[in-house]
Amino acid sequence: MTAVVVITLIITALFSCNKTQQAELKAGHADSLIFAAGAVMQYDRMLALVDSCEATGDINKLDAYRWRGSYYYHQNQYRTAEVCFRNALDYEVKTDFDQLVYNKVVRRLTELLVVRGDYDGALQIAIPAIDRMAKTGIGSDVDYAILYNNMGVCQLNLGQEKEAKESFLKARDKYAKRCETDTTSRGYQESVLGTVYTSLAYINTRRYEESIYWIDRTETLLNDYRKMKDARKQYFDEYQGRIEIMRATALQGLGKNKEAYEAYKRFQTTAFSQTGVGRVHGNGYLVSAQRYKEAADNYRYLDKAMQEQGLEPTLDVIQLYMLPKYHANDKASRRDSARAMGMRILDILDSAITSQKLSASAELATIYHTNEKEAEIVQQQAKMSQIQMVAGLLTLLLIIIFLLFYTWHKRKSAHRLRVAHEKLEDAHEKLQSAYDQLEQTTQAKERIESELRIARNIQMSMVPNTFPTREGLDMYASMTPAREVGGDLYGYVLMDDELYVCVGDVSGKGVPASLFMAQATRLFRILATQHMMPAEIVTRMNAVLTESNDQGMFITMFIGLVDLNSGRMDYCNAGHNPPVLGVDGDDHFMEGMETNAPIGLWPDLEYVGEHVDNIRNKMLLVYTDGLNEAENLQKEQFGDERLLDILNHRHFNSCKELIDHLDEEIVKHRNGADPNDDLTMMCLMVL
Repeated sequence: MTAVVVITLIITALFSCNKTQQAELKAGHADSLIFAAGAVMQYDRMLALVDSCEATGDINKLDAYRWRGSYYYHQNQYRTAEVCFRNALDYEVKTDFDQLVYNKVVRRLTELLVVRGDYDGALQIAIPAIDRMAKTGIGSDVDYAILYNNMGVCQLNLGQEKEAKESFLKARDKYAKRCETDTTSRGYQESVLGTVYTSLAYINTRRYEESIYWIDRTETLLNDYRKMKDARKQYFDEYQGRIEIMRATALQGLGKNKEAYEAYKRFQTTAFSQTGVGRVHGNGYLVSAQRYKEAADNYRYLDKAMQEQGLEPTLDVIQLYMLPKYHANDKASRRDSARAMGMRILDILDSAITSQKLSASAELATIYHTNEKEAEIVQQQAKMSQIQMVAGLLTLLLIIIFLLFYTWHKRKSAHRLRVAHEKLEDAHEKLQSAYDQLEQTTQAKERIESELRIARNIQMSMVPNTFPTREGLDMYASMTPAREVGGDLYGYVLMDDELYVCVGDVSGKGVPASLFMAQATRLFRILATQHMMPAEIVTRMNAVLTESNDQGMFITMFIGLVDLNSGRMDYCNAGHNPPVLGVDGDDHFMEGMETNAPIGLWPDLEYVGEHVDNIRNKMLLVYTDGLNEAENLQKEQFGDERLLDILNHRHFNSCKELIDHLDEEIVKHRNGADPNDDLTMMCLMVL
């Protein structure tokens, strides 16, 4: 009996060891396929391979999140990439292959945090990662070098000069070791890039004396790189140009004007200095040397530089490039050029803000889409786990039958005891398996809820949370989604004496409704700024939103245009609830309104607008059906009559007081029931 058990254990151990080796071989092969797709920039195929390999168990969660983070990084969705990399770090490192994946995740995540300026966050990840690599002995010289370099940048920006110097020197030594052990030119190229970043870190923190050492080292490494047979010659000129312009900037900062000028002349001899990117980089020295006219001349190539780098007119680009161009022209007394640049900034500012919001909406959709994929993978893995569990139980049953047959002739009492013990162990294993599944499900739910909270914050940032403080105008609005994200919207555009307002309700709820809402919000703002009448705005919105609307989604909307001088309100009601208009004791629903269809259902509709001659000293309340159709536990609705009764029998000193009171009444009416619809209210009064 003992011999049988020992043999069984040996076979099981050998099988487990072989299974681990096979798993690592599978993961390595899968990684090669995914890397090959990414190397030729087939990123959609790369993501599909990640999902497939994770579902079949060829790669684990750690590796899957690492590749997803790489995919979103190449799509310029850096915040989603950061979420994926952080999720990867939540998983336990079990094998040597896992440690290699962990090293790559930490390198990329710390780089993202450094670029974002989260220096404390980057240090909190880099320091434990280096300790782990040292403890396991798994980590390449380039892994150490990049992490030490990132640590040095963080420490320098946090004022920890001594620690930064130590980190940069450790990075230097690791790069040097890489060059000694690598027979290709790759080590020298990585070393040049590393010392360029170190030099820039000292220059950007105005520590020019220390930067000179690293600039000199960069030039030495570049000369060694030139000697390698497989070196990429197309980079020689660019690297030399970057070295000379960094040297010119540092020497100018040290007050060595003549030497700085000589370095700048050497920079001008490079082909890099004649590119759009090179000319813009050269302005760091020209501005510090107060050579504003030359800087202004260089900024004529800004558009070319932006085109070379693939930059779109975002808020960051306005801050980093366009505003410096404006200041350079202003300092050079080129008033017309400065004024033209200022006008251009103003022209693209609104589209840049809209682009940023659309980027946030796209990111919201990406997070939601990722969650759907995760759910599908979990279901597939659950099915595979069930098959494996059944096979294991069958194997265990066969072993039990064999042992029972073997020992039946010996001792019946020992047989009964053994059967009872085996049943107890089987029950314990099932209980432990059920507990583990419950824990995994809970963790997945918490992760999805966290990402949906991020999505809610993104959506709430799309509607205004501040309102005009203009004399003679009182205005306030609120929006409460029934779920984490919803489909209601409101907005306003104030231009001189014209106030555009809108309130809308998208069909459905959740993420699809929120994305439709984001598109409708963007269209309203763009069309309102063109001084169109409400009916024309609705007509044009309908023409856009009916295109490719395969989901059959639609939106009811009220859009009004108020002349703050005369009190006249032109409006168009597209299938929305009639607003309430009146004074204390005489509030009533606006009657006889034109019947217009909701937006998004039928193309080529011409919407009809209406007007009210004067709404001065009257309170206008526009709302979605989440107000009058709010239900309690007995499914009783709040109702129109109750709404009018509140408005006619209570005096409100401000629009905010009215909306806050209605919020309280809705909560009181629900009496613990969950919200059955999104709730949005907007109130305004022209005095």
